[in-house]
Amino acid sequence: MKPSNNSSTIAGFILLGFPCPREGQVLLFVLFSAVYLLTLMGNGSIICAVHWDRRLHTPMYILLANFSFLEIWYVTSTVPNMLANFLSDTKVISFSGCFLQFYFFFSLGSTECFFLAIMAFDRYLAICQPLHYPTFMTGNLCTNLVVSCWVLGFLWFLVPIIIISQMSFCGSRIIDHFLCDPGPLLALTCTRAPAIELTSSTLSSLLLFIPFLFIMVSYALVLRAVLRVPSAAGRKKAFSTCGSHLAVVSLFYGSVMVMYVSPTSEHKTGMQKIVTLFYSVVTPLINPVIYSLRNKDMICAIKKLLGT
Repeated sequence: MKPSNNSSTIAGFILLGFPCPREGQVLLFVLFSAVYLLTLMGNGSIICAVHWDRRLHTPMYILLANFSFLEIWYVTSTVPNMLANFLSDTKVISFSGCFLQFYFFFSLGSTECFFLAIMAFDRYLAICQPLHYPTFMTGNLCTNLVVSCWVLGFLWFLVPIIIISQMSFCGSRIIDHFLCDPGPLLALTCTRAPAIELTSSTLSSLLLFIPFLFIMVSYALVLRAVLRVPSAAGRKKAFSTCGSHLAVVSLFYGSVMVMYVSPTSEHKTGMQKIVTLFYSVVTPLINPVIYSLRNKDMICAIKKLLGT
């Protein structure tokens, strides 16, 4: 970390999290521990079901299994540290710990944006180009798309995060949040860095809007194709499959767009925490339910996995 001549330069940060009495902290620890375990179990069940049921060895379910794997790591980038923070008296996080969390949280979030886009692309091909789908969406293409999502996701914010980590931080070392977020971090720098703020805002906007527009166009074409299907049962099946994905897209993008299009914009602290909590903790918990609730193949595979 770049040193500063200012005597108030800090050696770490304090993550306030959710300030409340000790009893409240313990209660939150129990609550979020349960949420974390349920998230691991739900997403882990989808991964195991896809792995062990050969009927699910198709691009749609392979992408879903990879998405569930991503969700496990996404929630793991924040919740374990948050749980430790609930029981900590100092609530201190080191510079390295803060920026590692910053990097992995944003990289995994970026990867999720790309994953949602290729999952929409897969549904577009399956519904709008059904005859060409098996020859086009091959195992190699599916693998290449998955790898590309991970690589792009982990490179997208790498340079801005490295630059921010080399800046000097002065004054208060208190971050009124439960994770290391760019807005509070940039607010603690000794000097304003408008170029970094603009770069971060631009990258966030591109990351959110390009995949989102891609998803919307894909589903507009899917909707047009579905409405032309003569069979009511066929339309229902297509709507059921696409509806679950659109629900996940709406939950994730609806909350993320509030926060990161302009990372230094003024949001009320309480609202910041609630919105961030929603897309970083709640959505990974309910996504397995959304994807399996109306999917008979997935329900059967999970029941088979559980031996019921």
